[in-house]
Amino acid sequence: MTELLTETVIQEPQRIRGLEMPWNRVMGSAEAPARAARVLGPWHPQEFMAECVETIPEAGGMMTFVFRRCDGAPLAFRAGQYVNIAFPVNGEEHEPVDRSYSLSSSPTEPWTFSVTVKRDPGGLVSPWVHDNVRPGTVLDMLGPVGAFHLPDADRRARYLFLAAGAGITPIMSMLRTIHSLPGTANVVVLYHGAEAGGFAFDRELAYIASVDSRVKVFYALGDRGRPEEWEGFSGRLSSAMIEEVAPDANGRQVYACGPEGYLNTATELLKKVGVDDTSIYMEFFSGDRKTLLEYQAEIALASDIAEEIAEEIADSAEDYYESQPAAFGLYEPGYDADGTLEASGLPLEVVEPEAPSTEAAKGGSEADSAAPSPDASSFDTVGTGSLTLSFMRTGINVRIDPEEHILGAAQRAGVRIGANCKEGMCGSCKVVKLSGEVEMNHQGGIRKREIDAGKFLPCCSTAQTDLVIDA
Repeated sequence: MTELLTETVIQEPQRIRGLEMPWNRVMGSAEAPARAARVLGPWHPQEFMAECVETIPEAGGMMTFVFRRCDGAPLAFRAGQYVNIAFPVNGEEHEPVDRSYSLSSSPTEPWTFSVTVKRDPGGLVSPWVHDNVRPGTVLDMLGPVGAFHLPDADRRARYLFLAAGAGITPIMSMLRTIHSLPGTANVVVLYHGAEAGGFAFDRELAYIASVDSRVKVFYALGDRGRPEEWEGFSGRLSSAMIEEVAPDANGRQVYACGPEGYLNTATELLKKVGVDDTSIYMEFFSGDRKTLLEYQAEIALASDIAEEIAEEIADSAEDYYESQPAAFGLYEPGYDADGTLEASGLPLEVVEPEAPSTEAAKGGSEADSAAPSPDASSFDTVGTGSLTLSFMRTGINVRIDPEEHILGAAQRAGVRIGANCKEGMCGSCKVVKLSGEVEMNHQGGIRKREIDAGKFLPCCSTAQTDLVIDA
């Protein structure tokens, strides 16, 4: 074991001037950008389905939910924007409840994205989200939405980030973005919390501040009592506090997020220290009726835009792939008039915390791959009907009549199949038929080549013979 007994002096990295988002050159290009670059540009809000792949508990009663789009596409957004999510709080048979949550991840890592939700014990949605959204949960989303975001290019790039409580969420996206990019940005974060142990992302914030000389992070407790060992600020936001952490506040772009009262105070204090109105950007996490109506109008506009471009995306994707030589063997995502369809990939398998180690898991996987296929005749059989559905991964046989839709019978028997529209349109319930015949009456949720590959939509299919299904 080597011990570092002397401190090594490390020089500051050489950086380019200012801060520039990676897609900025694409947006300004006179030539038509390459397809991959266009996909990564934050041009339009879209309606899409996303699958939760990870949950991360945070301090302060918050939880981060990591998602990936079901169509396999990246989510292009600007740091600070939000998505509108439909939550089936009252059950799949009832209208979902929409809520908007800021993206907390960086758009420079667009293949997965995160929202961080604070549990409000008296709220309708946030407790449901904490208790029910888990890896495998699929939700309808609209986004990105919002004008509260970092600029695409900033030659001076000097920022003051003010956050209170859950207001740290979009600020975290901005900070992660700046940390991931080159540039001479200079960032001061002042983060207000209610208790010493309640600052979300505190370990990551400490890490970023320790390795990135462009970033300074300060913490402040409100007007409640503070522990003896507390080394941060105490008391509500004040002009003295702002001037202490950022004496040059009037030369910075200020991004502030938090409750309405906190932001109203911040507005007055920033004026006192000389910050011009044009340098202040705010995102309200709570507000009056006027604020709520503004957000509703913003989401309605995003929905209209998403609807307008859905068919355009489908047409452009089809034209692009049809123009490519077949010999290239390009991966072609499924698409229809509503946009891209669900991408194929490995099935999501949730690993419990007490699962064996990676090496043990590898051994188990190899053993599983060598194991013979299970014998459906040994499965338990439930239900009544003249035909038998054998679900090989679930390990159960379900009896069904020829006129009954397969999805309903499967779900009643406990077979886990995700489903949204249940009318053959969205494709979210797609499964593979290993043997047997079905009659399917879909409405565009599945493509011919997928049917040729043995896939079908159980929500709009009936069994014509006994079936063996990979689910």
